[in-house]
Parts: sequence; C-alpha cells; structure tokens
Amino acid sequence: MSGIATLYDVEVAEAHGLTADLPKSTYEMIHRGANMNPEAPALSFFLSVDEHQTPETWSYRELLARITQTANFFDDIGVKKDSVIAFVLPNLPETHFVIWGGQAAGIVAALNPLLEGTALAELLNATNASVLVTLAPFPGTDIWAKLQPHLPSIKSLRHLALVNLADRVRAYGHDAARIMQKSEIGPWQGSPERLGAVPAQIRIHDFNSAIGNQPSDRLKSERRFSEQDASSYFCTGGTTGLPKIAMRRHGNEVANAWSTAQVLGDVMGPGKVVFCGLPLFHVNGVLVTGLQPFSNGAHVILGTQQGFRGEGVVTRFWEIVEHHRINFFSGVPTLYASLLQVPVGSRDISSLEYGLCGAAPMPVEVFRNFQQQTGIKILEGYGLTEATCVSSVNPPLGDRRIGSIGLRVPGQMMKTVVLDEQGKYVRDCAIGEVGVLIVSGPNVFSGYLVPEQNNGLWIDREDGARWLNTGDLARQDEQGYFWLTGRKKELIIRGGHNIDPLTIEEPLHRHPAVQIAAAVGRPDTHAGELPVAYVQLRAGASATEAELFAFLKTEIAERAALPRQVHIIQAMPLTAVGKIFKPALKHRETKDALEAALRDAQVAFLELVVVDDKSKGLAVNVRLESHASDVAARQVLGRFPFSFSID
Repeated sequence: MSGIATLYDVEVAEAHGLTADLPKSTYEMIHRGANMNPEAPALSFFLSVDEHQTPETWSYRELLARITQTANFFDDIGVKKDSVIAFVLPNLPETHFVIWGGQAAGIVAALNPLLEGTALAELLNATNASVLVTLAPFPGTDIWAKLQPHLPSIKSLRHLALVNLADRVRAYGHDAARIMQKSEIGPWQGSPERLGAVPAQIRIHDFNSAIGNQPSDRLKSERRFSEQDASSYFCTGGTTGLPKIAMRRHGNEVANAWSTAQVLGDVMGPGKVVFCGLPLFHVNGVLVTGLQPFSNGAHVILGTQQGFRGEGVVTRFWEIVEHHRINFFSGVPTLYASLLQVPVGSRDISSLEYGLCGAAPMPVEVFRNFQQQTGIKILEGYGLTEATCVSSVNPPLGDRRIGSIGLRVPGQMMKTVVLDEQGKYVRDCAIGEVGVLIVSGPNVFSGYLVPEQNNGLWIDREDGARWLNTGDLARQDEQGYFWLTGRKKELIIRGGHNIDPLTIEEPLHRHPAVQIAAAVGRPDTHAGELPVAYVQLRAGASATEAELFAFLKTEIAERAALPRQVHIIQAMPLTAVGKIFKPALKHRETKDALEAALRDAQVAFLELVVVDDKSKGLAVNVRLESHASDVAARQVLGRFPFSFSID
C-alpha cells in the first residue's frame, strides 16, 4: 500500500488487516523484515558526529543474528517468558539487541539512564527485574556510579550484564579507550566480581562476550509465541512520584507497527533510510524508528549514544541527512524549533520526505516556518505509551492540517466522548464538540503494573469494546481529523474559567524573538490559578518581558487568558525526549507564590520546598524561623490546595 490520504483509506486498510497474517511476536516481525533482503543494511551507528560518514553497519542477517544470540544468552541464565530484563542504556546497537532479544526471551523494562540512582533502584524493584543490562564503568559516563551503591537494595536482581562502551570506539581510538577504561575501573579489572560492592547473589557478565558464544540461527528455547504474551514495560506519567509502569503485549507492538506502516506506506520500506535521534527508553524511538522500519526492511541510522542531544547532531543534522540520504526522522516540537536555527544552506536534503512530530502540540508558527524554510513535510501526530506509540497522524498523501493530530491509525478506534463528574460515559460528542479522547484497539496496553493505578482508566461505552481514557481533550471534524484542545491536568483554571495553555503559547511563538514558550498556572488564593508564561529567546535575539507582555495584550482577546507575568529564562526545562517539562515551571511558580504569601503575612521562614509526593501529589514543606508563629503559617498555607508540613 502506498499510504493513507483519507479516512476512507484508513477503513480500506482495516478491511485488509482483518485477513492479514500478522506475526505473533516482535521477534517474528523482525524476522520477516530480515527475510526481505538479508544482506541489506539494517542498522548503522556512529559514536560521534565526526565519524558519521564511516559508521558501523549491521546487515539484516547480522542484526537478526545478534538479536537471536541475545535471546539465547538470556535463556541460558534462566530467563523465562515472564522474567523481567531491565536495561539502563544510552542509544547503542546493543540497546536494540537487548530490546528485541529480550522480548524474544522474556519481558523488557526500559529505564531512563538520566534518572538518579535512587529512582532507578525503585523502578528495578517495582518491575521485579532479575536481569539488568547497563554500561560498564567508562570515563565520562555516570550510569554505573549511580547504580552501583543501590544494587544491594534490589532484592530480585540475579544477573548483571555490562555493555562496554570501549567496544564501540573505532580504529586507533579503541586501544586508547581500553587504557582509559582500565584507569576508571582499576582494582576490579580481571575480577569483575569485585566491581565495587556487588552483592554475592548477582552474577556479572560481559554482554558482548556472553552473546558472542551463543548460536545465532535459532532460539534455543524453541519458544512458541502468543500475541497475548507480555513483551515490555515502559514508564509513563512520571511527573509526580514514581512513574506508572505500562504493561504491553507482543500483539500491541505488532499491531501498532503494522498500523504505522499502513499510514506511511512507501516512505518506510526496503531502500529507505530512517534517522533515530530519540532515546531508546522511549516508545517513539523504539517503535517509529525501531520495530516499524525493521519489520519493513528499511535502514536505521542510530546517531550517537545521546541521539539528538549528542554534540553536533542538531548543528550538523542537514550534513548527516545529505550524506546518508535520509528519508524520514521523528522528533518533538522543541527539536523542530532548534533545527529552524540551523540554516540548510547548500546542503542537498531532497531525500527527506517527512518528519514525524509528536509528544506535544506543535506550535503553528514553528510548523509553518519549518516547512517554508526546509520544504520538508511535517506529519503531526499523537500517541501515548499506553496505546503502544502512534494513535493518530496527519496522512502523508492527504490534507495535512496544521494544528491537527490527524486521522486515527488503521485498526484502532478513536472517539471524543462526554463523561459525567464521576468519569462515567454519558454519550459520544457531536462533530466539533470538545470531549475526552478515548481509544480502543489491539495496540492498547493491558494496564499498569500497580492495580490501583488502573482505577478510572477504562471507559465502558456499552459496546463491548475496551476503551482507554487518554485524559486528553479533543474535538473531531467532519473529515475525521482530531484536534487536541488541551490536557485536563494542564488546563489553567482561573476562577472557574478553563484556560488552554495554547491560547498563550501560540501567540508567543509568533513573536520573532521567541524560540520556545510555555504557560502554566500560578497558585492564587482568590482565582485558584493565574496564567504565567515562560519564554526562551532565539539565539541572538533580544526582547524584554515588558515587550512580550505588551505583545500578548494585542494578541490575546480573552482577558482571562492574559498572563499575570512573562518570564524570560535562559533555557526551558526539557524531558529526556525534548518535551517541555512543565512540572518544573509549576514548581517554580508554586514556590514563589507561597513564599510571597508568607512574607505578606509577616511569617518568617528559613526554607520552603515544593516536592512531588507519591500519594499526595504536590506537597510543601516549610522550615520556620525560631520566633515565627506556627499558627500563622498554617493559616497562610491552608488557603492553598496543597498538603503541607511545618518544621
């Protein structure tokens, strides 16, 4: 199929899918992709941008061999289909071997290597991981240093497989890397059991040596897969306390890879080149620039272990595109805003057919300017970990509507509905009516690992289907396109008036000096919340907060949406995948608002700390001056909707 243009094409693809012989597992899906042309390039990797013209490359035959060897290694150390293999790794070829080989043996838990050691240990315990694959100590890396002190607290852990970054250092630099690593690991060289304080019950393995001794032509387990078998755990919704752990099945991942293939059509297949710059602990990197191209015989370029965050990747991106003739990449709005600052110049980027954008709404001005300056078509879409990855996308061959998240993908239903105050289904929304976005289909996960977190997650529409409440607000137009209108938890509620942050952010993105903008609610005892805007300026641009505020006064007609203040900051806080991390801004405003309230009441304090409490949400702790009134402090803090403690 050549791709999707209209909702009718979606329905035609679904009719075809009803008779499609889909694989039962991700391993079988990659196997089919490899059989298209075993000698075609499957995966390339460069450790630094300076080496991008001479990357390491694995053919499909070699990639499938490494995945199979990895699965056999896990089988050898006792992994069963319900065993959990966790990985804490940057973007490396070994990361792909672990993801797909791990799913062929057990359940793979993807953990963010940027987390602190305490958080990683909590997640390892929560997933009951028996195997951990992570980086060996290496100069300039901190993963081992963060993890090692917490190993004794991970009671389920029995095996530790270490990936040696020196294995990826090329040519003459390889020997130097080995020497550097010896100075880093010092006393345990030659005796890995003395790798710091590693508990006696944990066996240590050198990952590449261990898989190299395994057969590559078959799974020793002779496993027979079912689409209902658990495949992966991904962390999601981690803005408050410990992230939720989403449980996904092989059938979820296979279905979503098939769906996205129907949408993208000829842009993803043999001879096509895909750039992966998003992290491989995130579903977008794993599916859109992993399973999906691997299952269709495309070539994936894995660019540095930090992906788009790697030194020189963004500033030399057009050079990378030109040299490798890249056809497709996936990013987030902040990436596109950054690429706007990099002139294409004389680079030939005509190979680029599409860029996919998700994770957050794309500012309209960024969308327009990017397409105008580069000529590259942006496919804005929508997805969530709980629905594997992609739920809707603007059709490549049809009308790409700016600001829309597009048409639903084939095989997955999507609706907007009205819910009552208890979250129960009332009715479907009319065309153009805003409601709660719900999805249903084989790509929808089985639930969160902690049962209590599933309360209110599923919507009974009385049609026999299992509908997931996404928590997002949207509307659908007559042609089937969906438009996000906000996320419940991001809405700013000013005196009962709901304010969509986009009402503030979109005008700011039209200002020539603004690169990134974000709006959050500031706690207020009278209005509940007041909108506040944060801005990161373009490189070399200048503007004052007063100028930006005056600009907004001319752009925002809704008086309630006019922000109380505009703050210019040096760098916008971002998540590991480049999405604006609004909780950091919310913390800042909460702290400032409560400190101001205490000062106005003349309550002397030494420190005020805002934290995310796992059970209470946002919480505040105040340490008072010795002469300050505890009663007065409680009166002030009690006017805000946060739990608090006073020392």
